[in-house]
Amino acid sequence: MKAIDNFYFEQEEPVKSCLLALKDIILKYNSEFEPRWYYRLPCFMYKNQIFCYLWVNKKTQLPYIAIGKGIKINHPDLIQGKRTFTKLMIIDPIKDIPVQKIHKIFDLAIDLYQ
Repeated sequence: MKAIDNFYFEQEEPVKSCLLALKDIILKYNSEFEPRWYYRLPCFMYKNQIFCYLWVNKKTQLPYIAIGKGIKINHPDLIQGKRTFTKLMIIDPIKDIPVQKIHKIFDLAIDLYQ
């Protein structure tokens, strides 16, 4: 099994199912997105740049989508913290995934790659 597959399947439920669903949502958003294991992260590349990646917060155990170039996006559901490149969208794995919000944020982000 590849490292990128291990990332998903080593997670505990409900985080595992949430991450797999997020992966599917991200790949369906744009057919040009390429999943890649990059910097030991499950990344989604667009035009050979990191568009976003998935990760799990070590303290809260909540999965999140880190938006590449997110620092340039103003959206109330994105958290910057001390990051200088990305912003995060925290996903609660026991609630419905906010697909419309994800798409809206991706719509804002994709413009930064043109």
